[in-house]
Amino acid sequence: MKILAINSSPRTGGGSKTELMLNNLIEGMRDAGAEVDVVNLREKKIKNCIGCFACWTKTPGHCVHKDDMTRELFPKWLEADLVVYATPLYYHLMNSAMSRFRERTLPAIQPFFEKSDDGKTFHPLRHKIPAAVWLSVCGFPEESEFDALSSYLNRTRHKGETLAAEIYRSAAETISHPFFKEKATDVLDATKQAGRELVKSMAISPGTIARIRQPLVDPKLFAEMGNLFWKTCINEKVTPKEFEKKHMIPRPDSIESFMWLFPVGINSAAAGNRKIILQFDFSGQTEGSCCFIIDNGKIKAKKEPEANPDITIKTPFDVWMDIMTRKADGQQMFMEQKYTVTGDIGLMIQLFTKKGNK
Repeated sequence: MKILAINSSPRTGGGSKTELMLNNLIEGMRDAGAEVDVVNLREKKIKNCIGCFACWTKTPGHCVHKDDMTRELFPKWLEADLVVYATPLYYHLMNSAMSRFRERTLPAIQPFFEKSDDGKTFHPLRHKIPAAVWLSVCGFPEESEFDALSSYLNRTRHKGETLAAEIYRSAAETISHPFFKEKATDVLDATKQAGRELVKSMAISPGTIARIRQPLVDPKLFAEMGNLFWKTCINEKVTPKEFEKKHMIPRPDSIESFMWLFPVGINSAAAGNRKIILQFDFSGQTEGSCCFIIDNGKIKAKKEPEANPDITIKTPFDVWMDIMTRKADGQQMFMEQKYTVTGDIGLMIQLFTKKGNK
């Protein structure tokens, strides 16, 4: 099977969840023996369709533009057995790069008017259209975010064109977050499986789709953590790309948000087979206590204090948030008595050192 994978994401590397999902889908396709040609539209020069209709009259089947679409991509598109259209969701639809590509396939259509069996007017095809798979990701947690795109794709599908599958992943930023590693790994494994299934049967099983679309996070918690991220970017005057490049951490603004974020930085392996209780007693503008119970590599956050914690850190909330977000050095703050530690200090250092939280 000859497959053309079209990636319209303007981003690359870890910043592009479209690319991450697409790469896993392609891996599964190649595992199943398919020949996959990947095209990144950000690297191509594709002019806008100018609506001249020369491809319908003066030069039937051929566009007047002489660019990468005419010379390279349109011929590849026609030769493919299956095309994967991978796009981030912009305003509930495909982004402009993918829309431009799609519009430039107009030479494959003839200008005449015909009626389908359900009475709808359509243009007949000049060439056989390859089967389609649409893959899209979005930042919002609700799967309903893709309803408009799905409706559009099904409404505008050419007669005779096969829409083999729609692969959607909401809350996409979470699939690269360490906190969601277990579920995210299953999502990506399922995406590879989808690739294998498409090559073998030109379809994806309901079970595989359910794994890809499985909920990763509570929408309310997702919104709260997302707001922390954006507040941090705004306060520090950085873009999301700069945030990632600098390995920054969202700054918690409450004990609850601290309890959600802090476990990501704990080296739970340092506890070994022991059950460890790490407690924080906060003072200052944000007062209260919370603790983290580390047991068999898993970390449980608890709002109430424990009677006999192994380690207790007493600190002003803002001081520890400065340490957590690397605005202050934890060792220096300790030497200056900005916070105190009781219990197993050596273990505390081990718990924090591996992931850089001092």
